[in-house]
Amino acid sequence: MSNYLSSLTIICLLAFTSCEAQPTHQKKDTVPVGGSCETCELMFEGIPDKVESSDTSAGWYENAQQLMITGRVFQSDGKTPAPNILIYYWHTDAKGLYSNKIGSHGKAAQHGYLRGWVKSDSNGNYMIHTLRPVPYPKEDIPAHIHLLIKESTIANPYYVDDLVFDEDPLLIKHLKKYPAEERGGNGILRVLLNGKVQIAEHDIILGLNIPNHPATKDLPKESGLSIGQDQPSFIPYHAYGPDKGSRACPVCKYGRYHGIIFYTGNRPDWPSIKQWLQFLEVSAEQYKDSLKAYFVYGDERNYNAADRQQLLESLGKELKLQRTALTYVPSMNDQETEMYLNKIDPNVENTIIIYKHRRIVGKFVNLSPTEDHFNTIKTVIETSKGKYFRLKGLPHEQ
Repeated sequence: MSNYLSSLTIICLLAFTSCEAQPTHQKKDTVPVGGSCETCELMFEGIPDKVESSDTSAGWYENAQQLMITGRVFQSDGKTPAPNILIYYWHTDAKGLYSNKIGSHGKAAQHGYLRGWVKSDSNGNYMIHTLRPVPYPKEDIPAHIHLLIKESTIANPYYVDDLVFDEDPLLIKHLKKYPAEERGGNGILRVLLNGKVQIAEHDIILGLNIPNHPATKDLPKESGLSIGQDQPSFIPYHAYGPDKGSRACPVCKYGRYHGIIFYTGNRPDWPSIKQWLQFLEVSAEQYKDSLKAYFVYGDERNYNAADRQQLLESLGKELKLQRTALTYVPSMNDQETEMYLNKIDPNVENTIIIYKHRRIVGKFVNLSPTEDHFNTIKTVIETSKGKYFRLKGLPHEQ
């Protein structure tokens, strides 16, 4: 994968010493937004006069697996829709090749004929109908779809993470060698089935992990990962709740629908925490199996596992919790439990992460337990469901 630097695009490296997208007003010594971008100039080859929010490639009509990709483009906050964002895609055919035939276009021949453009609508929505790509022959690179983004306020286009498929047997080994950059958000697609059509949802967060992007380059770091990123796997100690006595990974075991994780570190406010836990319990009961709720306690001061276990057991019994898991880790930076991957600031009062299909869809820091804030959490859950929430997924590796 390595973001569309493949053996089939080496030609571009030889042919172009600088892959500028179009003439820009940037100074020669200025690093473009997103950094270097091989073949970015091909984004505009053959582009139609009018680009819609939905596009259908020739592959949709072939004797191959149909794939529909749908999602929204958001501003850097992960919440505000971003309209009129141009997205260019290209990928291999059912043989794993960038074939040239009807639909290929001159200089862009190296991208093959399965390529196209969409532009996000007024609500940030876009949709692509195509065939599901196949990995390159005799290579161990997962099947993928390349994406380029062009914002009207930025002179050059830039690439975001390739779209890959979470059940692809080549994926896990590849990610261990080449970890995802999560440019624009996590590109790992969870594929759902609507009859014979495969459907994958993918939201794009403008500027996320994009070098020199004006919307994000000067933002202060905040507790927790960003909306659009992958919710990491980790293995806390379950003191009370559905998986008591285990080291169950929340997203590994229950990553199919929604999850809420409430983190607190060195500044636990127990009266506030109790109110939040009661809200989480009610929510978990309301949504049943489509929502899992977790409390992760990581106060590193005077840590003692037995004391932590007893504290959370007493808390669970006092609140009569049944569906909410009370877990603990030695600290928010602990390596053994892999808690450090969550990047939680131990000195904030709380960090609340909401994820769907392992992708973070909501984040709040230092949120007080009020009815307005409870309703805010519910709104994130409801609005992030989408119309395909209940569709069956493909078997995939954890």
